[in-house]
Amino acid sequence: MKSIRYTLLACLAFCLAACHQPEPVAPTADRQGITSLSAYFAFGPFEGQEMGRLEISDPDVDRYEIPIPWYFPETSDDITTPYMTKVRVRASLQPNCIIDPALTVLDLTEENHFRYTDATGASRDIVITGKRVKSNKCEIVSFALKQPQMNGMVDKVARKVSLITAKDLSMAEATVTLSAHATISPDPAEPHNYNEGFTFTVTADDGVTKADYLVVKEIPEKIDYGVNPTSVETLFNLDPSSGMGLPGYKAVANVSMGVLDSDLIVNMGDGSTPRYYNKIVGTYGGEIKIGPAVPTGAIASDEKDHLLICNLAEPGQTFTIWKTSSVKEAPTELLSFTNDQDIQLGLEMKVIGNIEEEASISVTYPGLAGVTQSSRFRSIHIVGGQVVSNELKDLAATGFLWGSGASGSTCVPAASASNDAGWYSCVYSANQLTWFKPDLTIGKQLNGYGDGSDDVSGGGTYVDSNTSPNNLDTKGFNNARYLALFVSNHFPKWWPGPQLYVYDITSGSLQGDNIWDSPGLVFSKPFMYNLQYNTGGHDGNGACGDVILAPSADGYMLYIYYYDHYSQMLGGFSLDCIKR
Repeated sequence: MKSIRYTLLACLAFCLAACHQPEPVAPTADRQGITSLSAYFAFGPFEGQEMGRLEISDPDVDRYEIPIPWYFPETSDDITTPYMTKVRVRASLQPNCIIDPALTVLDLTEENHFRYTDATGASRDIVITGKRVKSNKCEIVSFALKQPQMNGMVDKVARKVSLITAKDLSMAEATVTLSAHATISPDPAEPHNYNEGFTFTVTADDGVTKADYLVVKEIPEKIDYGVNPTSVETLFNLDPSSGMGLPGYKAVANVSMGVLDSDLIVNMGDGSTPRYYNKIVGTYGGEIKIGPAVPTGAIASDEKDHLLICNLAEPGQTFTIWKTSSVKEAPTELLSFTNDQDIQLGLEMKVIGNIEEEASISVTYPGLAGVTQSSRFRSIHIVGGQVVSNELKDLAATGFLWGSGASGSTCVPAASASNDAGWYSCVYSANQLTWFKPDLTIGKQLNGYGDGSDDVSGGGTYVDSNTSPNNLDTKGFNNARYLALFVSNHFPKWWPGPQLYVYDITSGSLQGDNIWDSPGLVFSKPFMYNLQYNTGGHDGNGACGDVILAPSADGYMLYIYYYDHYSQMLGGFSLDCIKR
């Protein structure tokens, strides 16, 4: 009897369920399930780096052709043909979308067939392949006259090159840097009249895309203050070892940089001769003429195309700073003195101002490995091109300390060339960007830690124990003063990636509470995931790196260069102060 009752109840429940109308269920994603496909080198010197990306906007397409650049790096003559048959492909998918079988290493010279199912359950066959394409870039990157010697001011938006001079330019010859593999007509090496303007046509490597540039003698109007934030341009981002011939991440180094005219100077701090590269595209130029200088310490450049080189002096040894204004001229001595402290001097050096007029140079004493930390630095003030003071400064009373080596030490750039606005620094483990007043007390600190609420990776920190936020530089530009902070990595395979911040410090003090959303920020790359870097390093030379601000001598451009030795990324950005 009990069995019959259970059976009747079950039948009744079934009938009621059959009569109930189901609620409509919304799909978990729209039809645009595949948003992008990325291709990565699966072997060779660029293994793991992105070689091409396809952004997808049409949800109905069933054939995906990933564009692969003809050359890699783009500025080289190395073709990508040998890598096309083994390419690691990854897809950006919306939730509940599936590609079957899973994407792995593909031959992009062939059509690879898959079954794609979107979030609604609808399926279709798709094809993934690749195609090598020639660049459509057709820009004048740099333009320089041979006589009189001068660099043109390139406005990529207006496609105009301004030659800022009052001299006669009726028969001037020029050299140009173009987008990789582009050509220009007529030949700028031939004499042309720029007094009233002359037009060149730049043709991209694809042979189709073209742009006309007007080169004319004029003086562009500036904005009243600082940089134009809308003018940011990415210059280059290269692997220092495979792309620039510099040592790999396992090499012991203390990297530092400077700028002379059209060249970016890179020093490894190991006694080898510093190299120079085109500051716009990063192509190798050669080794600087070193003369009597001993590049075992750091290099730095001021605001008017002067390069400083120092040695690394042990206690009791002579410490020297040399200066030069050309990669082809041997440096001459600026100043020399005996290191009378019990730790070495010269691992880090920074300068703000013009050493031929007024400038402030700071040189750091690093801690002694395994023994003690340091809080000392040298502050050297130059007025009228002459050294007027050379003082030992000590921050010990504030509790601000740093360690040894290129990753554990720090630099202490001055806030102004007049040497009366204090100094800035940031160190590994403390992770607080700090402004020290002229009396060496702490004036303001920006926290380097976050609560994770804005953190795209879920790690909960911005500048943490995996990073080294000890790369700083200060410079004046167009009635403003700026501070750059570059956070390099101790462990590139772990979050976070390298980070770059530039602050307006004209008032002297820092603004806000933390480094990533300070009201004083004028430019930032808080997570440089969109730039390729080495994510496999884990046993190299720590997080040594450098960052520099480099105003152009004509006062129109501000260049920013970063170098993370462990993450193997070296590159730059530019901003200008042109009124548009």
